[in-house]
Parts: sequence; structure tokens; C-alpha cells
Amino acid sequence: MVSLDITITLPDELVVEARARGLLTPQAIQQMIDAELDRQRKVDDLFATMDRLAAADIPPMTNDELNEEIRAARAERRAQREHRS
Repeated sequence: MVSLDITITLPDELVVEARARGLLTPQAIQQMIDAELDRQRKVDDLFATMDRLAAADIPPMTNDELNEEIRAARAERRAQREHRS
């Protein structure tokens, strides 16, 4: 594990609220960095997938096909909810 000393300048009000919410602890800062890295990885993955889809040259779905996919997804969710109940 690496130890870093970081100095940042923040508005007083922001520091007061962040401290009150426990956001200035090493653990909280690590969680925020982890969450941001995860978000950025997901964005990168999304754009990579979009590039692969564009390269695949698949024809766009018709409105009827889209509506059928939506109906199927909704039916699957309903079935899952009913199964849990």
C-alpha cells in the first residue's frame, strides 16, 4: 500500500459539511476514488462496446423489434418479482 500526503484548498463551508458527513477520512476518500474509477471504467467499457457495435455493421432494429424487446424485458422483470414474493 502507498501512503500519499495531499493538500487541497476547499471553501470553508464545504470543509465543514464534508467533515460533518465523514467525507474527509482516509476511508471515505478511498471509497470516493474507488467509485469514480469504477464509473470511469464503465464509461470506457460503454464507449468500447459502442465502437464494436458500430464496427459490426448490424442493421438497426425496427420499432416493432424494439417494442418486442421492451415487452420481453418487462415480462422477465415481472416474473422475477413474482418469484421473489
